[in-house]
Order: sequence, then C-alpha cells, then structure tokens
Amino acid sequence: MTTNDRSRVLCLGEAMVVLRPEQPGGLAGSDLLRRSVGGAEANVAGALVALGISTCWLSRLGSDPFGDYVARDLQERGVNVLAEHDEVHPTGVYLKDSGPAGSRMFYYRSGSAAAAMTGALLDDAAVVDALEHCDAVHTSGITAGILASDSDLLRRLVDARDRHGFVLSVDLNWRPALWRGRDTSTLCDLLRAADVVLLGEDEAGVALGASTPEQVREIVGDRPRIVLKSDAHVAREITPEGVTTAVRALQVEVVEPVGAGDGFAAGYLTGMLCGYDAKERLRLGHLSAASVLAEPGDHASRLPDATVRRALVTATDEDWAHTSVSCRGIESPALQAIRGAK
Repeated sequence: MTTNDRSRVLCLGEAMVVLRPEQPGGLAGSDLLRRSVGGAEANVAGALVALGISTCWLSRLGSDPFGDYVARDLQERGVNVLAEHDEVHPTGVYLKDSGPAGSRMFYYRSGSAAAAMTGALLDDAAVVDALEHCDAVHTSGITAGILASDSDLLRRLVDARDRHGFVLSVDLNWRPALWRGRDTSTLCDLLRAADVVLLGEDEAGVALGASTPEQVREIVGDRPRIVLKSDAHVAREITPEGVTTAVRALQVEVVEPVGAGDGFAAGYLTGMLCGYDAKERLRLGHLSAASVLAEPGDHASRLPDATVRRALVTATDEDWAHTSVSCRGIESPALQAIRGAK
C-alpha cells in the first residue's frame, strides 16, 4: 500500500461486489446481472469524495478479479485506496434480489479477506501516515461484526485515535446475522470509545435495548456526540452536554433504501469537517441520504453540487419543508434564485 495524498477522512471496513438482476423476475428469472460496489464504509468514502472531502479507504481485498474491480471502482470515484490483497481469502460478494416487497440481500462474506483484518493492517507505513494526518476515521458495527473475535484491529484503532487525536466516527449499522450467537461487548466498547455515534432508533432498540436519547446515552456513555434517526424521519444530534438539535428529513420518492444511512453519514461528517452548525450538518446528512434513496444503487451516482448544497442547508425552515428529491432531481423554493440566474 502506498499513497502520496493526504486524506481528511479514513474509512475502515469491507467492500463487496454487488450483483443485481437486470431483467424482470428477480435473481431467479434474470439471465443478466449488473455488478457494482457496495459496503458501508466504501459507500461513505465515495460519498465523502463526491462532497469534496479527500478520503482514503482501508481494508483487505482478495487477490482476485473482484478485488481488482473494487479497487478500480473506488479509485475512479476519487477515493485513495489503501487495501492489502489477500492471497488466501476472497473478496466478499452479495446479491440483491428484487420483488414486489422490495429488495432482499444475500451475503457471501464469510471467510472473506475483509473478515480476516487484524491490527497488523495499521502497521503499513502509508496507513500510519494517514492516521497521523487525517481529521476523522469512520467505521461501523458491520466491521466489528465481521471480524474474528480475537482480532485486535478495533482496539488498536482506538489506541491510534488516543495517540493522534482524530475524530472517531462509528455508525451502528446493526446486522443481526453477524451477531447471532456472539458476544456484542466489542461493539458496545467501540460505541463507547467513539466521538460520534450514528444510529437509528429501531436498530438501537434491537441491538442495545435502548431507543430513546436518554437510554442510548446510558449505553454509550458521556464521550460521543449522538446522531439518532427516528422512524418519524427526524434526525437528532445530542451533544455530550445534552444540547439537542432536530431536523426532519426531506420528502423523497424512494427507489431503493439500501445505502441511505451511509449517505447520511457522509453528509453529516462533511458538514462537521466544514464547520457547519448542528442544523446544517443534519440537513446535509438528510440531503445526501435522499440522493441515495432516489437511485437504484447503494450509492448516489451524483450528489448535488456545492452551490445547491449550501442553498439547501441554509434555507429557511419553510423552504426546507417544501423541498423534495426524486430521480428527476431536486425541487425546492430555496433553489429558485440559483436556477433563475443560470
């Protein structure tokens, strides 16, 4: 692994090749499958770059054609790829089926190269340099869930944060299948060590037995800033001091829900790194999530440009409430002046 670029964010976690049917009838009826790249931290990395934040992605890939494809796809999107290539373990794959009830995922990640990550991954000179100079590191509960129980990767990541001072961001990203029959103490330890914890009320209730802000705070402790998303489509930021800011999501014509949480994380982190206030960074999270929801893939092919983003995150509450996102684009009273000037 080598790099000459300094990245503001390092995203640590798996990437997989995604295969989805191109013809009617879902996986069982389609002879053609379209490939793309998925995985929570890879999705966040790509979205951060699209939002103007220099980002690297750290993981392990198989020494196989799918591993080459994942690396090339992320590099073409502007992500600085720091990935070991594993001669023994393969690149993970998942299949996305489609049907009247929505999408259903079938994961083939057991024994993957990413699942074999250990703390030794952090010893590479390029990774040491990235950790010394980045502003934030983002990972998720999926990373904690795929690792072997004796992996020291996350413990060493927290040690690196304490040494270098970057912000540690963790998205809960609860996946029950990864934790079935397993001790979740490593996940809880990671959340308590984080500086920013992103999670949904529904997943927090299942994973942590806590869904209200007060219950979540009791579980994660006093350190993290909590970003809690509700079933009512409201995101709340709760600081360690107890200051709460709430922002309702945009109206969205949903095409595919997978990946929206990763889009939100990228938008929120971008706002944080750019010095936005709480309302603005929550709005940017919602806007980025909406852009993913309006497309069929796990990440948006295009995110709004900087002028549009700034107009929306600083819009009046009334204009924000009347903003909608669909596959046709964004409609908002806050954009009328911009579009009129073109």
